[in-house]
Amino acid sequence: MPHHRPRSADSHHPGPTLDRWAHAQLSPFTRGVSTASLRMAFDDWVTHLSINPAEQLTLFQLALQSVQQGLNYAVQSQRNDCKPCIEPMVHDTRFTHAGWQQWPFNAISQSFLLTQQWWQDATMGVRGVSPHHEAVVNFTARQCLDMLSPANFVLTNPEVLERTQKTMGANLRQGFQNWVEDLQRLQSGAATKGAELYEVGRHLAVTPGQVIYRNHLIELIQYTPTTQQVRPEPVLIVPSWIMKYYILDLSPHNSLIKYLVDQGHTVFAMSWANPTADDRDLDMDDYLRMGIMDALEVVCAVVPRLKVHAVGYCLGGTLLAIAAAAMAREADDRLASMTLIAAQTDFTEPGELELFIDDSQVAHLEDIMWDRGYLDSAQMAGAFQWMNSNDLIWSRLLKNYLLGERTPFSDLMAWNADGTRLPYRMHTQYLHRMFLKNDLASGRYPVNGKPVALTDVQCPIYGIGTVRDHVAPWRSVHKLHLLTHVDTTFLLTSGGHNVGIVNPPGLPGRSYQVLTRRHDGPYLDPEAWLQAAVRHEGSWWPHWLAWLKAHSGEVGPLPAMGAPDMGLSPMDDAPGQYVLQK
Repeated sequence: MPHHRPRSADSHHPGPTLDRWAHAQLSPFTRGVSTASLRMAFDDWVTHLSINPAEQLTLFQLALQSVQQGLNYAVQSQRNDCKPCIEPMVHDTRFTHAGWQQWPFNAISQSFLLTQQWWQDATMGVRGVSPHHEAVVNFTARQCLDMLSPANFVLTNPEVLERTQKTMGANLRQGFQNWVEDLQRLQSGAATKGAELYEVGRHLAVTPGQVIYRNHLIELIQYTPTTQQVRPEPVLIVPSWIMKYYILDLSPHNSLIKYLVDQGHTVFAMSWANPTADDRDLDMDDYLRMGIMDALEVVCAVVPRLKVHAVGYCLGGTLLAIAAAAMAREADDRLASMTLIAAQTDFTEPGELELFIDDSQVAHLEDIMWDRGYLDSAQMAGAFQWMNSNDLIWSRLLKNYLLGERTPFSDLMAWNADGTRLPYRMHTQYLHRMFLKNDLASGRYPVNGKPVALTDVQCPIYGIGTVRDHVAPWRSVHKLHLLTHVDTTFLLTSGGHNVGIVNPPGLPGRSYQVLTRRHDGPYLDPEAWLQAAVRHEGSWWPHWLAWLKAHSGEVGPLPAMGAPDMGLSPMDDAPGQYVLQK
């Protein structure tokens, strides 16, 4: 059965110890952001703007036009038939309340939107500024403006004023109590209010199963079948280790794992351990070997002589792609298919996450991780929140603290609050090899000392992207088409990185587009793909299930639980021990 050699200490990027220590001590004051990276971005923008008189003149003219538009609107804003001079951006819902159409709030919101538009023009398209620096400056300016939005303040938000008048100020009193309670929970390290309603193993991750294998890095869960017969090929799920595995096994009605089991599949899922400072030297090779390869060996021992449907989510999908390429190079044909869910294999266009990743920022993160031995989950979560700050920060501030309402807690919110740590060496390698060097897409990623290439993969692929993904933008996920030469079905579903995936049948307002490209078919760029892909209403789960069925054999008898004769007897009931680690 699986065995491993000990790992030596990491010697990559040793750096002066004093420098690393100093940078780590500054981190709490900068929220983990490299001030050098920010300064370089703004220096680039200011320098080029200062030597471009034509652009300065254009921005001055735009400022005058904005002021004139704002003044003209302010004069007419008391009329009932006054039309806005500027509309919010597509996903900006801050000014949808009817009160924003009334004076003086219509004038206030229009002034803010005009200012926002001017800063958008000022920070984009300055000739000579690098694309990365331009994106950083634009993002930073947008965040500063969002903090100053009139929607965030009592006296300039008509919805809050209306609620305050109706409740005689009870909403503000309740909002203050909510704020104090949240502050106390934050300081004490207690779980978010409402999390007690979603306990792992009791309310979440309750699909019946057994832990049949455990090593230092993973537990492997085999789920109990609920049908009389099952498809012969087992399904192995490789979740991301950035968060807990049960994103795919939330409440029973939201569980993709339960859905697969109920549809007659033998399902195995990996549950990653939550690393501590003692695990600082775990690296990408460890995650590949002790994770996917050990799990695959166990699955093939339980269900011998059958190929496996491998499913990877987010970072787990990236690692699965590496494993599949390495297996193909060695003529290892144990994979029947590979499904990559919101997983990037080419990192040249990773979306707004790229704002937090350049050489300076990565060096700063390395120093933080070097000091602690890991990257804390709160820091990773903070970066994701700022990428979608209107929905994840400011709208919640409005609801919880100004309107005095608690955002209804959900199973997805409970999972999102249950973070994991990332080992120093692994995350350093991941950032360098994927984001900075794009080694996998470039054919330079080494496994056992030799580079692997996704062009070697021979099994059919099912790729999934989500329309509003801020972590793995679907156009980046779509680049998989450029890296493989097999039949590839690509599906684009509504929603974001998590909500788009937790997408059971029956939910209103869900839709997806899907198109299969044959191994010898022409490449379609993302825009052409959007035009050609057939649109369907509803959840993507049944379509994927039909695809798995088409690549599986006929149903047959149930497999054994584990393989006791090979030392793989059930150890614990699902969800196991690792998912409970804090």
